[in-house]
Amino acid sequence: MRKFDYLSLAKRTWDMDILNLVAKIHECKGRQDLFIRRKPAELDKLVEIARIQSTEASNKIEGIVTTGTRMKQLFEDKTTPKNRDESEIMGYRDVLNTIHESNEYIPIRPSYILQLHRDLLKRTGVSYGGHFKDVQNYIRETKTDGSETIRFTPVAPYETDEAVAAICGSYALAAASESVDPLILIPSFVVDFLCIHPFNDGNGRMSRLLTLLLLYKHGYCVGKYVSIEKQIEITKDRYYGVLREADAGWHEGQNDPVPFIRYMLQIILACYIEFEERVGLVGDSCAKRTSYDIVRRYVENKIGKFTGTDVIVNCPTAGRSSVLAALKKLTEDGVIFRNGNGRNTFYVRADSVEDGEG
Repeated sequence: MRKFDYLSLAKRTWDMDILNLVAKIHECKGRQDLFIRRKPAELDKLVEIARIQSTEASNKIEGIVTTGTRMKQLFEDKTTPKNRDESEIMGYRDVLNTIHESNEYIPIRPSYILQLHRDLLKRTGVSYGGHFKDVQNYIRETKTDGSETIRFTPVAPYETDEAVAAICGSYALAAASESVDPLILIPSFVVDFLCIHPFNDGNGRMSRLLTLLLLYKHGYCVGKYVSIEKQIEITKDRYYGVLREADAGWHEGQNDPVPFIRYMLQIILACYIEFEERVGLVGDSCAKRTSYDIVRRYVENKIGKFTGTDVIVNCPTAGRSSVLAALKKLTEDGVIFRNGNGRNTFYVRADSVEDGEG
């Protein structure tokens, strides 16, 4: 089995774009507590939106889906799961809540990772939840002609326990030394976790939950207010692409985690930028601005098409009915144009349309 030494990351020379991303995220982290203190009660709405988006997006990446209506009912505990997909969705919600509420009491150890995995799958009734894999798994790739090929063979079942213990031990040493920036350390750990692929099922979802947990442990709590998983789902093709780059030569210890590190830094920074934008809109309500003002500010800073749902999500203090009323008034005022009907309705800024035609 290959060796793991995250302390060696401190000796690497990093590209300038990596260092710039790290510096920008550090700046955002420095501002986050100030933003959070501005209106904690209203930020609770962002938390709820992020929980739903994270659960929906992380499962959607794996092809696990349900309708938006069912998702809302499940989160409000107004119904129970009716199939395997919904049971897995609810399991993700459970673990996500545990991490949000108790992250400081969840050490990065194999036993705790196993318990998180147990809770992820406990509603499905499968026997392998909370256990490392007992059969060899493979990472497959679908070609353009529809055929499948084995792209990567993870660690064998008999080596899995030792491998997970090794990455947890190496992470603990590097984190305690404070010689490796956490923003470099976290994605390096996640790459190795995915290459080990320690479970029969749920490896991708566990990797994203562990990413959130590790960010929390180093003071980066943006994932509480903005869905990191949603950002990954939006860029899913690139996500898989950088993982393909990062696992080449992994068994020989010759892989390069930099593509995945760069990608994750960009994802985290995008989440912080979105967080600060949303907090700015929340701050508008603190200044006694109307729902119309809040929605108008959002649309004036929006490029391209957007839907009523987009506005509702990004203006949580305005409320659904107020947002819809504001969009109607903005349309009447000629600030935006409405296109389509029913579920196909979308809006664009009037100043983005040539000759003023909607």
